[in-house]
Amino acid sequence: MRIDLHVHTCYSPDSLTSLDAVERWMLRRRLDRVAITDHNTIDGALALQRRLPGAIIVGEEILTTHGEIIGLFLHEEVAPGLPPREAVQRIRAQGGLVYLPHPFDSLRGFDPRGSGPQGILDLIDIVEVLNARTVSATANRRATELATMARRAAGAGSDAHLGCEIGRAWVDLPPFEGPAGLLAALAHGQVGGRRSGPGVHLGSRAAWIVNRLRGHTGSAG
Repeated sequence: MRIDLHVHTCYSPDSLTSLDAVERWMLRRRLDRVAITDHNTIDGALALQRRLPGAIIVGEEILTTHGEIIGLFLHEEVAPGLPPREAVQRIRAQGGLVYLPHPFDSLRGFDPRGSGPQGILDLIDIVEVLNARTVSATANRRATELATMARRAAGAGSDAHLGCEIGRAWVDLPPFEGPAGLLAALAHGQVGGRRSGPGVHLGSRAAWIVNRLRGHTGSAG
């Protein structure tokens, strides 16, 4: 099966991608599952999971005091602004997995002025070794090296904020169920995909402006 582990919807403040559009692009890109990982909310993921219960992993991209961490298989939102270890504790309390997105991205890397992603490796289940929105290929190469060195599962995600980005990065892996099943399947997974062009960042910036003008920050579908 094919899975994209990092997708945003209109519930994120910098995306206008409707839940209908996510479903259409999943079919078009032949994705069996996606993780919906909106910024600091799980509302969109829960709504889409109700429509596509077997195809959606409920996730959240959480802004911590040192950078972003993704929780997968969540039932409750994790508040932003927490120290990384406290955010991880709240993910694990729900039986979720901790996924480290774009750890070395020049604009969005984890804790660039501190110990970097190495400082939280003991907390991480999955390292995103291919993020389709990274500015350079070097960031993904360094993430691959980190996952290999730390013996962590390798994940991949489009980081889609526009519908057309969904499925730009993926993992092909055996069928699985639940958090433990995903980790086991990733051990046999094959990462694939390509980086998106720089224009996608202009698209998400435009979406942010539109959402601000509409008077909401991504909390409505």
